[in-house]
Amino acid sequence: MYDKQAWLRKIEEVIAGGPFGDDWDSLSNHRTPEWFRKAKFGIFIHWGIYSVPAFGSEWYSRNMYIQGSPEYEHHRAVYGPQKEFGYKDFIPMFKAEKFDAAKWVDLFCRAGARYVVPVAEHHDGFQMYKSEISRWNAYEMGPGRDVLGELTAEMEKRGLVNGASTHRIEHWFFMGHGREFDSDITESGQEGDFYWPAMPERDHYDLYSEPAPTKEFLEDWMIRTCELIDKYRVKELYFDWWIQHSSAKPYLKKIAAYYYNRALEWGEEVHITYKHDAFMFGTATVDIERGQFSRIQPFAWQTDTAIARNSWCYTENNQFKEARDILRDLVDVVSKNGCMLLNVGPKADGTISEQDERILLEIGEWLRVNGEAVYDTDIWRVAAEGPTVVEEGQFTDGKAREFTWEDFRFTRKGTYLYAICMAYPEDGRVLIKSLGKQDASRLPKFHGIIRNVEVLGFEQRPEWSRTEEGLSISAPGVHSDKPVVFRITLD
Repeated sequence: MYDKQAWLRKIEEVIAGGPFGDDWDSLSNHRTPEWFRKAKFGIFIHWGIYSVPAFGSEWYSRNMYIQGSPEYEHHRAVYGPQKEFGYKDFIPMFKAEKFDAAKWVDLFCRAGARYVVPVAEHHDGFQMYKSEISRWNAYEMGPGRDVLGELTAEMEKRGLVNGASTHRIEHWFFMGHGREFDSDITESGQEGDFYWPAMPERDHYDLYSEPAPTKEFLEDWMIRTCELIDKYRVKELYFDWWIQHSSAKPYLKKIAAYYYNRALEWGEEVHITYKHDAFMFGTATVDIERGQFSRIQPFAWQTDTAIARNSWCYTENNQFKEARDILRDLVDVVSKNGCMLLNVGPKADGTISEQDERILLEIGEWLRVNGEAVYDTDIWRVAAEGPTVVEEGQFTDGKAREFTWEDFRFTRKGTYLYAICMAYPEDGRVLIKSLGKQDASRLPKFHGIIRNVEVLGFEQRPEWSRTEEGLSISAPGVHSDKPVVFRITLD
């Protein structure tokens, strides 16, 4: 058993000894890392015990205890009653015998990722790293390996920024439905048990839902998070949504102060990503799950989305997006000052599916040619033009957005403005209205000088001219089902 009181003293000492205190006024002095502003594209990884049943989604551990749910019925049919075979009994089956951290990281590099955020602990409460806080971890059980440690070491070798996510706080209620009937969860109740505390589940978005997490649970959550920070020196600490609960606020401030002070000791730039308004705006980085903003933002932000539309983890029924659609979303996000964290869900044996790999390599192939319009870029005076309106908010990626040849997104870097056509027409003729000649007596969108227009990845030199209507470009030899990037030299 770890020394809880020693950890609590240590957390207070780090907070007291650094410039960041556990209050919003102090935490507002934190700045978004420059590496994050430049990175634009990262990889998220959902891999754990839930990858063994590979049914429904990564919420299998919750849903298998909800009577009448598809997961409940599937579990009973395949594995037997939950009293006799519970979620914990998947752990010996989670062998990860083909897991190769170097191979994964090589794939992420080839996909064009600049940072990687593995799930360190999901709602199910199983840690994917070696921990002193709980024995329910991948080093002591299941794979018998420090998964996060191995991935972090490989990231450092390849120059990728390392992150980690913790979804631990949702464990307060995540297994609670198992207490509603005779299951293996009714046997658990002590602090430190795998299923502890398995409390009743209420409205996820009620900031004051009862029963609220206890002091004991919140301290345990805070210590786990600080251990994760110290052991792996993560540069992005990702939290899922339930940290918005009112009971979490004092602990969130302590975690942030501890993290930011630790980073100063290490000489590293770090940040926290959060959903909704769990953090005071300006103290951490806004994240939108499976969605984005409809307009350009003055602050850096992140969308976390997945290659599969139906699940974050691998399942046998995953519905995969096309690389083309992911790239269009990436371009849209970057033009609005955001970064994309794209999730992949490996199989239980540690392999990444052929579909996931194909899509990642397609993305990487496009970025190798067009990455200069994405990486290290800044926003332009407008983000977009065209008729297609991107719906704002979370969970809006259920189906592909239908872009047209009139839809453009803009980024900039030094001398160049990048105009990215989201759906290039067959005849190769486009008109960029935002770059039309403007009357100097009016407030123009653009009233500068265009010296040259090129198409990235194609040898053809496009013909172009500029009128009041816009910048007219003709490049009939260009054909692509993915976004086409025009590099426009300005003077």
